[in-house]
Amino acid sequence: MLKAFFSYYRPHRRLFLLDFGCAVLSGLLELGFPMAMKAFIDLLLPRGDLQIILLAGAGLLAVYALNSGLMAIVTYWGHVLGINIETEMRQRAFEHLQKLSFRFFDNYKTGHLLARVTKDLEEIGEIAHHGPEDMFIAVMTFIGAFLLMLWVHPPLAIITALIVPLTALIVTRYGGRMTQNWQAQFGRVGAFNVRLEENIGGIRVVQAFGNEDYERRLFAGDNALYRDTKLDAYRIMAASQALNYMAMRLVQLVVMLAGSWFVVTGSLSIGGFVGFLLLVAVFYRPLDKIAAVIETYPKGIAGFRRYLDLLATEPDIADRPDARKVGHLTGDIRFEKVGFGYTPDRPILSGIDLSIGAGETVAFVGPSGAGKTTLLSLLPRFYEVGEGRISIDGTDIRDMTLASLRANIGIVQQDVFLFGGTIRENIAYGRLDASEAEIVEAARRARLDGLLAELPEGLDTLVGERGVKLSGGQKQRLAISRIFLKDPPILILDEATSALDTHTEREIQKSLDELARGRTTLVIAHRLATIRDADRIVVVTTEGIAEQGPHEALLARGGLYSRLHNAQFGEAPLAGEGAVGAPALGGEG
Repeated sequence: MLKAFFSYYRPHRRLFLLDFGCAVLSGLLELGFPMAMKAFIDLLLPRGDLQIILLAGAGLLAVYALNSGLMAIVTYWGHVLGINIETEMRQRAFEHLQKLSFRFFDNYKTGHLLARVTKDLEEIGEIAHHGPEDMFIAVMTFIGAFLLMLWVHPPLAIITALIVPLTALIVTRYGGRMTQNWQAQFGRVGAFNVRLEENIGGIRVVQAFGNEDYERRLFAGDNALYRDTKLDAYRIMAASQALNYMAMRLVQLVVMLAGSWFVVTGSLSIGGFVGFLLLVAVFYRPLDKIAAVIETYPKGIAGFRRYLDLLATEPDIADRPDARKVGHLTGDIRFEKVGFGYTPDRPILSGIDLSIGAGETVAFVGPSGAGKTTLLSLLPRFYEVGEGRISIDGTDIRDMTLASLRANIGIVQQDVFLFGGTIRENIAYGRLDASEAEIVEAARRARLDGLLAELPEGLDTLVGERGVKLSGGQKQRLAISRIFLKDPPILILDEATSALDTHTEREIQKSLDELARGRTTLVIAHRLATIRDADRIVVVTTEGIAEQGPHEALLARGGLYSRLHNAQFGEAPLAGEGAVGAPALGGEG
C-alpha cells in the first residue's frame, strides 16, 4: 500500500524536493537554536561585550527570518503538493467509475460511491504533504537533538531517553484505535450520503405519501450513528493527547530537577542547563509531529484503502486487446445461442437465436420479467453475454471497441435522464461537437421548436435537476432530439411512450416514427397499439422466444401474442397472464 501511495509523488518530484529540502533545512536551524543559546549564556554574557551580543542577536534574527521563509515555503508549496496528489487521485477514481459496467452500479448505492470520490480522499492531501515530510523531520530532529544532548551532558541525556518508550507506547496504541475508528466513520458517511441522496431525489414521493416523519426517523438514526462514531474518535483523541501531554511534562520536570542537581554539583553550566532544556523541547517536538500525523494518518490511510479497493475493481466489460474501432455500421444484427444471467444460478435468457436485418423494425413484447430489456441491454454491452455471441454486420460485438460500438446505437428510454443544465446542453449531449445549427435542427425534428418558441430563453432555458421543470412529453422530445443529433444506424426504444397520456403519446410517436426511418429499430412495447406497423414482432417469455412475425399473422395464429392483444383491448385474458411491460434498461424486463 505504501508503494502504491508513494507512486503518486513521481509526477511531482521537483515540488516534493523543494518542500522536503526546505523542511529539512528548517529542522536543522531549529536544532541550532538551543546550542546558540548555550553559547550566548556561557560565552558572550560573561565577556560583557554588548557590541558582540548585539551582533549575535542580529545573526539570530537573520536565522529566524530565513527559517520563517522556509516555513512559508513548506506550508504553501507542501499543501500544493498535497492537493495536486488528492486531485489526481479523485480524477483517477472518477475515470475508473466511467469504465465500470451496469453490473457494478447495480450492487452499489450512489451515496457510497459519492463518499469514495469525496470524503474518503479529503485527508489524502494532508497525508501526502505532512506524512513523509513530518516523519523524516521527526526522526532527523529526534536523533539530532539526542546527539546534541549527549554532547552537552550524557547522564542527563540518558535520563531523558529512558522516558521515551512510555510516550511511544501511548502514540502507537491510540494510533491503531484511531485507524479503526476512521474506517468506521467513512462507512457512516457513505450511509449518510445514501440517505440524503434518496430523500432529496425522491422528495416528491416522500411528500406525496406524507412520510416526512418516517424519513426524519431514518435520517436521525443514521445521524446518531455518525455522531456516536465521531464521539468515539474524540474520546480516543482526548485520552491520547492528555497522556502525551503528561508524559512530556514529566520529562521536563525530571530534566529540570536532575539538571538542577548537576548544576549545583558543578558538572553542568547554567548555559548548558538552559540549552539542554531547550533541546528537550526540540527532542520531544517530533513526538508532537508524530502524534499529529497519527491523528490524520488513520483518516488518510482508511480513505486510501477504500480508494485502492475501488481501483482494484476490474471492469467486467472492457475492450479486448485486439478490439478494433468500427465506423458506420449498417445494422444487420444476429443473436446466436445467447444466454445470460445476473447471477450464475439465476439464468434470465438461454439459447436465444434471432436475426434482424438492416433497416428492419422489430418489436419485443411479452410478460414482465421475461427478459426483453435484458436482451437488448446485451447489444450495447451494458452487460456481457454469458454464452453464445451477438454480431453486427457479421462482426462479434466483443471484437469492436466499446466506444465505436455504442456510437452506432441510440437509446430512448421510458425514464429519461436529463442533466441539470440548459436545453441546449442536454441536446448537445447526443454529439458534443455539434454546431448550433445542428442542435436547432435536431430540436425541430423532435418537435421541440414549438416549446422553444414559448420559452423566453429558448435553448438556454434551465431544465432543473433531472429535468424537473419539463413535462414527461417534453423530456421525451428532448431525449429524441439527442438521438437525432447522434444519428446512429441502430435504435433501441425501451417503452419510450408508456408513461405518457394518449394525446402526448401520439405526438411523440410521430417523432419516433421519423427517428426510426432508415434505421434498424428495436422496440420494447407496453402498448401493443404502438407496434402494429412493426416489420416483425418477437414474443419473449421466460422460456425464450415463443413466436415471431407480423402483427396480423400473430393475431391469426392465436398464440401468446393474440392472448396478450385480446387482454389489452378488452377481452378477458387467460388465467395466469401477467401485464405486458418491462422495467427500465438494465433490469430483467
